[in-house]
Amino acid sequence: MAEAKMARSGAAPDFPELLARAEALVPVLRERAGEAEELRRVPDETIEDLHRTGLFRILQPKRVGGSELPFRSIVELVSVIGRGCGSTAWVLANLAAHHWLLGMWPKQAQDEIWGQSPDNLIGSALIFPRGRASRVDGGYRLTGRWPFSSGVDAAAWNLIGAILHDQESGIAQPRIFVLPASDYQIIDTWHVIGLGGTGSKDVAVEDVFVPDYRSIAVEQIVGGPNPGSEVNPAVLYRLPAISLFAFCIAGVSLGIAQGAIEYFTQTMRTRTSYYTGRNLADFVTLQVHLAEATAIADAARAVILSDCDDATRIVEEGAVPSLEQRARYRRDGAYSATLCTRAVDLLFRATGGGAIYARNPLQRAFRDVHAANAHYVLNWDINGAMYGRVALGLSADATL
Repeated sequence: MAEAKMARSGAAPDFPELLARAEALVPVLRERAGEAEELRRVPDETIEDLHRTGLFRILQPKRVGGSELPFRSIVELVSVIGRGCGSTAWVLANLAAHHWLLGMWPKQAQDEIWGQSPDNLIGSALIFPRGRASRVDGGYRLTGRWPFSSGVDAAAWNLIGAILHDQESGIAQPRIFVLPASDYQIIDTWHVIGLGGTGSKDVAVEDVFVPDYRSIAVEQIVGGPNPGSEVNPAVLYRLPAISLFAFCIAGVSLGIAQGAIEYFTQTMRTRTSYYTGRNLADFVTLQVHLAEATAIADAARAVILSDCDDATRIVEEGAVPSLEQRARYRRDGAYSATLCTRAVDLLFRATGGGAIYARNPLQRAFRDVHAANAHYVLNWDINGAMYGRVALGLSADATL
């Protein structure tokens, strides 16, 4: 389909405009956070707000009307949204990142999806061992069931990971397949205590045909030219997607921590102790806890954005980040999220018994940030060990 038909009318919003729109949504999302948890998905009004503001399309190619912002922008904008609602930020991070990933697919797949509508949302289910694929004439047959498909109710398409087994060579290759919603079943399993509003339900596929142009090997998007480079030659679409994705969702952890800091600071200025009647702001221990939490969150932000800029600079210079550098990105994404979790923990403890009330946003921040840290790419033990293996000259045991 012609690119003109896919592009939005008028210029796509730039970063300052998107930042202002994201900031304006923060108080609205705070009001809706409880509703999102009750629905176990992002409210329809919020999905519409993210469409209206252009936030879903921050990394989408300009040729189809997207903003095509620098990669660091997804961290900055998602963290703003995370100050209002962690679940909304999580869904935004995933669905916005998938526009970026689709820009690395063959043009035929891009045109099929964005040709239907450039606002099509694309979910994901990328636990590769949960699916199996086999090659057939013209494409693949795909079967499996995958958990954790965040925002799937709002998605028209889904990026699904599976292992392709080559019977002749015995090689097992991880691949990603993009399927329309009509090709998979959504199974409502999402009854959780953290990030409850993300609607991260299971999806199931039963012996579905996927054409060649709607699949790529994971190794094709680890940095450098890829099948989408012909139509999307910008640096953004030559970045190492597998190692950098951690920063997209680490931005959620950062936003949750920043939102907790804002709430704690605001409420502690006027709160008095139940037992002594003293103004809690006068307590030195509380002051120190706040200082430590803010320093931790600031450090996490600095690490994330520094790595985003480092990867961008390397690709701009015509190179690809090395295996050691890509392992460091995974390490830093997980460690930054761990730091943000520590910041929230500090404030939760410093708040005392008041933090356990359902009306207190800190209890949701506590649950949400721990849920985020459980994701595979943010789990410190997994990604710390991965970095250690590479640093010690061993194999990474995973594609980076």
